[in-house]
Amino acid sequence: MTETDSRVEMISPLMHPAFGPRIPTKELYELPPDWFHVGSGPVYGRVDVDPDDNNLLNKGDGPPLGVRIKLHGRVIDSDGEPVPGTLIEIWQANAGGLYLDEYCDRPWLPTDPNFFGTGRTLTDENGDYVFHTIKPSGYAGPAGSGMWRAPHVHFSFFGPNLSNRLITACYFENDPLNETDFVYAQQKYEHDRDKMIARVEDVGLDGTYLQLVYRWDVVLRGPGATPMDVE
Repeated sequence: MTETDSRVEMISPLMHPAFGPRIPTKELYELPPDWFHVGSGPVYGRVDVDPDDNNLLNKGDGPPLGVRIKLHGRVIDSDGEPVPGTLIEIWQANAGGLYLDEYCDRPWLPTDPNFFGTGRTLTDENGDYVFHTIKPSGYAGPAGSGMWRAPHVHFSFFGPNLSNRLITACYFENDPLNETDFVYAQQKYEHDRDKMIARVEDVGLDGTYLQLVYRWDVVLRGPGATPMDVE
């Protein structure tokens, strides 16, 4: 056993035969100073965020498959104050459970040529955000594990610069896979798991399509902070 393996065993209860250690096992990498952008707000890769970047429904030649959802909420700090100008990025599976990613090792799942599964936006002056997307499917866990992942959307929140980052995910209320999802269940306390649940606010139409409206508010820091959740 190496020194790193011993350290992981001693300090991490988050071990699982299918997922391995869920903490860093290597030394931290110090980013070069010129990688950070200093200015009035976060700019990832120095590429402006367009108003339509939060709409994942219109990036293909036709409509994507799946139930349309409007996922919105508010980003606040530990005092309940809004955090405007926060860069939010999301990524998710399609309606068949497949990520459009070269590292997604489930080639038997159906692709959707009209859904790319990524989006981004900036919170407004009230800390509000919105994404228009489809509800992702759950999918099987690692081969041989017998586990299933619940439907979820990954979120990344950047603070005033790229060194301030919260990576988490939101799950959907009343989904039967939530309680058996290993990653979701790693949150030991029910009140922490509850902070990761998006709740149905309305059901209506987006043009001729059925649309579910989910609300998910996020607290960036403090005792009530939304837990980190990294797959």
